[in-house]
Amino acid sequence: MTTATAIANPNLAFIKYWGNRDNTLRIPMNGSISMNLDGLYTRTTVRFQLGLTSDQLSINGYEVTGKGLDRISYILDIIRGMANLHDRAEVISENNFPSGAGIASSASAFAALALAGSKAAGLDLSEPALSHLARRGSGSASRSIPGGFVEWQAGTSDEDSFAFSIAEPGHWDLVDCIAIVSTAHKKTGSTEGHSLAPTSPLQAARVEDTVRRLDICRKAILERDFEAFASIVELDSDMMHSVMMTSTPALHYWKPASLEVMSCVRQWRAEGIQVCYTVDAGPNVHVLCPETEIRNVEKRLREVKGVSNVLVARAGGPAKVIEK
Repeated sequence: MTTATAIANPNLAFIKYWGNRDNTLRIPMNGSISMNLDGLYTRTTVRFQLGLTSDQLSINGYEVTGKGLDRISYILDIIRGMANLHDRAEVISENNFPSGAGIASSASAFAALALAGSKAAGLDLSEPALSHLARRGSGSASRSIPGGFVEWQAGTSDEDSFAFSIAEPGHWDLVDCIAIVSTAHKKTGSTEGHSLAPTSPLQAARVEDTVRRLDICRKAILERDFEAFASIVELDSDMMHSVMMTSTPALHYWKPASLEVMSCVRQWRAEGIQVCYTVDAGPNVHVLCPETEIRNVEKRLREVKGVSNVLVARAGGPAKVIEK
């Protein structure tokens, strides 16, 4: 019996990933930039065992079968092939934040699985190789392998589509205040949503403009330029949701409270507060600000109608093994 446990943070994309060039390999239509979210995590234990007839999965104490288990077994099959291993595995995973609600739970889940699974199988993969592996389970998981501020280069093949750090966690005291307006599991998951992206007449224009947005965002992060950062992050988020809303069928992830938070954030910035928003594939709104603004912004968010809680996360480190 070979066991390993790993922990990984979800990540927040500033320049979004939406739509694949290759759905099987999860090679994206465009590159993306993100920040790992410290304090939020998935902890996953993988235990390969003789005698198991199939893989077993438990998430937050509940047994998972069907498609959820199939996605896990798909990654484990890749690992088994790399390690020349035939044993089935028991996988125990837990999150300390809402799953399936637009807080990148699949990113942290598959990053933790890739690391724990490969270690349990006796593999010692490089960071790019782990990023490749995590990507096969969930595209955004490639970004939860490296630490801090991360860029995922789209690439054109399995070999050159991986993520790497562009700045360490301590480079910029950026804080993500996640305004929770719903903890319900979204009806249309990101995997299905990515396949719908090409049906939007706006997707081609969004993809074509991505290199420009990446350049602006990367420069803003490296120079800690919040004004430039805020404008490009909000634009990118709105562009992605415009594609979602004009796909066939249309995807509407925002709730009334999501719109209220975004409206408040724009008003606060007009008042001189350094703050901006971005929304992933879900209703919850990520509100970004420097550390100096955190108490004011968190207090204001908790007063917005429809916000049930506010999770606060700073830039987090890389996925790591915590037991072996």
